[in-house]
Amino acid sequence: HGKRGSDPFFNGPLFHLRHCGNPMKSAVILISGRGSNMQALVEAKPGLEWRAVISNRPNAAGLEWAATRGIETRIVDHKAYPSREAFDAALAQAVDSFSPDYLFLAGFMRILTEGFIDRYPRSILNIHPSLLPCFPGLDTHRRAIASGVKLHGATVHFVTPALDHGPILVQAAVPVLDGDTEDSLAGRVLAQEHRIYP
Repeated sequence: HGKRGSDPFFNGPLFHLRHCGNPMKSAVILISGRGSNMQALVEAKPGLEWRAVISNRPNAAGLEWAATRGIETRIVDHKAYPSREAFDAALAQAVDSFSPDYLFLAGFMRILTEGFIDRYPRSILNIHPSLLPCFPGLDTHRRAIASGVKLHGATVHFVTPALDHGPILVQAAVPVLDGDTEDSLAGRVLAQEHRIYP
């Protein structure tokens, strides 16, 4: 947080318009699976209007959960499109139909193109299961154990075209314990994800 005073990202007019003058109003959540972080966001009641939950997988368990809470759901199946760009164009069309102020990635397992990200500047947030900039990408818990780090955790950040490298909003750390497995470490990290994302 110490960089905010000098970082143009946080001093631009758009950031102040959305964060300092007017509260966030609406959001769409993107998921690929069970959507546990989606559930944590919705159940925290942060004062946002959840306009939709969109999944790239038709069988994502989180879709049913969202529907039972009265949130509109939509499927944009990435397998139905010949390229990443074609999928992102269809995804953007679905997102735009809800006119959200923000997009929350909650276990959304697709790398978004630069064109998609540029369409929603400073509006896409993600939760990543590591203390960024350490361990971007996949298999973070296995890599953390293999590297011998003593602290691991989760990061909420703005999404930029550089994978898992956008401005950090908040982090939470957990100890890596002797005898930890990927599953045991992932469980402790996930509990912190559910706490810090809302």
